[in-house]
Amino acid sequence: MFVFHPLSDDVRHHLIAGGLDPDAVAALVRGAIAEDLAGGIDVTSTATVPADQRSVGEFGARSTGVVSGLAVAAAVIDTVCGAASSDVEFLVADGARVQAGTVVARVEAPTRLLLTAERTALNLLCHMSGVATLTRRWADALTGTSAVVRDTRKTLPGLRALQKYAVRCGGGQNHRMALSDAALVKDNHVLAAGGVAEAFAAVRSLAASIPVEIEVDSLDGLREAIDAGADVVLLDNFTPEQMEEAVAIRDEVRREVILEASGGLTLQTARRVGETGVDYIAVGELTHSVTVFDIGLDLRSVS
Repeated sequence: MFVFHPLSDDVRHHLIAGGLDPDAVAALVRGAIAEDLAGGIDVTSTATVPADQRSVGEFGARSTGVVSGLAVAAAVIDTVCGAASSDVEFLVADGARVQAGTVVARVEAPTRLLLTAERTALNLLCHMSGVATLTRRWADALTGTSAVVRDTRKTLPGLRALQKYAVRCGGGQNHRMALSDAALVKDNHVLAAGGVAEAFAAVRSLAASIPVEIEVDSLDGLREAIDAGADVVLLDNFTPEQMEEAVAIRDEVRREVILEASGGLTLQTARRVGETGVDYIAVGELTHSVTVFDIGLDLRSVS
């Protein structure tokens, strides 16, 4: 039976510093490794690698992008190789922009176990770095405007905390982490409650302190949401011209209301949207359809 090792204090510290729960990360990693082994062994590595061989390997970027998830990759190596017999050195920090050829981390560990850990470590590191890289493109597009890109709940099941951490590494902000920490009143909620004001009042009666966001698809809906008491209004599929009108209405009626744009947004139109004066741009693409950032692990020496 495969032996899972605990995380080192150093890896736990790095995860906590990034706002991640080390126990949750450890559980995710154990599940991923168990899935990869499927109750058996790493046949290829066991057959080809001497049991006592050790290696030094390098995690290297193969294109230009933003790194995220180094401590998560290290957690995989701790779990498989054991912190006592392995060492991971971070050569850049999460959030760093890197070029092709940049070595982002170096590892020394038993070769056989390192190769068993390789794919899981890279799957998580490359995916998180892909999220951070795409987020940075959006953040760069909004530079010079007052708007900030933020994520949605369109995350992969089980990976929400890691994906939202990667968004932060890319210069974005997180929306709500879960259904319990903020309310987002959408059209189905309005229909079920009997109206915008009724839906807002129902949320406030249940949870008096959490922020309440109301989705609208027209300027009349915006006025209704502001009048109801919304803290945030989500402007769904508004044109930039309609967003400018929405900002003017907000500024006149209740300036402290936050406006968030959503729906049909692209990197090509991001700056125009940011220039309308909205506070946030919600982008589900950051997490639901991101392309991985290519990072590889290459052995440099064996002994």
